[in-house]
Amino acid sequence: MFKTKARSSAPAPGERTFSSADVSRLSGVSLRQLQWWDEQRVVSPRHEGHKRIYLTDEVVEVSVIAELRRKGFSLQKIRRVLRFLQREMGKRLADVVNGDGELNLLTDGKSIYLESDRDRIIDLLKGAKQAMFLVCVSDQVRRLTATPRKPPKSEAPVAARKTKAM
Repeated sequence: MFKTKARSSAPAPGERTFSSADVSRLSGVSLRQLQWWDEQRVVSPRHEGHKRIYLTDEVVEVSVIAELRRKGFSLQKIRRVLRFLQREMGKRLADVVNGDGELNLLTDGKSIYLESDRDRIIDLLKGAKQAMFLVCVSDQVRRLTATPRKPPKSEAPVAARKTKAM
């Protein structure tokens, strides 16, 4: 079974915690689903008696996993992503999606990719670590529309000649 990274048993002072009901409401995941994910160690919160206590990072992870499930990704594929992040990158899902780091999680609806820098994207479901070539259409449009285009030299004299002839 996949095990989440071991964490201290108590939250840091001042760290916000969430109950299962809070996480269910925020992520749209049922209480039973949260219980099952804990039992399967997909996301394992702290336990205080019979209550599950989630930290902010765990709520983020639950939300992202829930969204990937809604997009049609199986839990098996998501676990492969989580395993790769932990083993190969030493990161948790929350570390990637918080936006503080240099890693980005991308999907085309069929696969899940990890962008570790501008020249390296990893297909997490295939474990392919080769570089991929990217073309950003919005960057190309921005480049074309940002700089005013000067008319070719041949157009300016023709326009000037037409106005002089009149």
